[in-house]
Amino acid sequence: MMTNESRPVLEGAKLTRTFGKRKAVNDVSFSLASGEFCALLGPNGAGKTTLIKMLTGLLQPDSGEIRYMGEPYSSDRLALKRLIGVVPQHNNLDRELSCAENLKVHGLLYGMRGQQLKSAIDRSLAFAELMEQREVTADKLSGGMKRRLVIARALMHKPKILFLDEPSVGLDPHSRRSMWQFLSRINRDQECTILLTTHYLEEAERLASRVLFIDKGRVIADGDVTSLTRALGPFALERVGEGNRVEFFDSRELALSRLGEIEESGSVRPTTLEDAFLQMTGTRLVTHG
Repeated sequence: MMTNESRPVLEGAKLTRTFGKRKAVNDVSFSLASGEFCALLGPNGAGKTTLIKMLTGLLQPDSGEIRYMGEPYSSDRLALKRLIGVVPQHNNLDRELSCAENLKVHGLLYGMRGQQLKSAIDRSLAFAELMEQREVTADKLSGGMKRRLVIARALMHKPKILFLDEPSVGLDPHSRRSMWQFLSRINRDQECTILLTTHYLEEAERLASRVLFIDKGRVIADGDVTSLTRALGPFALERVGEGNRVEFFDSRELALSRLGEIEESGSVRPTTLEDAFLQMTGTRLVTHG
């Protein structure tokens, strides 16, 4: 018999959603185990947003089933909704409320009161390293602090799974790397499963233990970064010329040998997740900021 510990946190089975004649999500099935950090990657219009909206109860699938901890999910099942934390792409904080007050509102919505609420606020501020900004209004925070507060708010009720939509968009490089450390701590210290959508492939490479590529509404690849890149060949020869073509090789020696044969200039480097994404989808992700 499968225990709660061994049961997947999230299961999606044959999920489909159609808008008019277009299938935004087409027969998608996958599951996430407890503690996984998964990146969902795809070009614009690939179906990522529609899939996330179905998984979080904002859209009903036309067909298929969603389960959390083995239980069928629907938006009216409040006990299952408490398993979910959602971080939107934009900082939807109340700008005129302090950090502690923003967290208090969220806690009240989840039925927290008294000492339980106070403890949750203190715990969340400490984890997000925002205790010194406790009484600072949200409009006075830096971009990185605002993102940490939004994420801390989503963690207040101790969800089993956290959905993150572009968590580092708009942040400068230093703040982005600080955010990556914060997300890794959430995954490790709070034992929280994370499903991340991002346009920064470096972000997925640094953080995710697993990657799902989605294109035209279908999951076209599922694996860890190493397996996805090594399927092409661990070394890439990038030729500088018309089309900037890339060839892949099983060893650096073979790539260097090929470089000596061609007339164009080029460079040999490790194969990246972006290479795998481009080969599978025929397009590059457009990054922001």
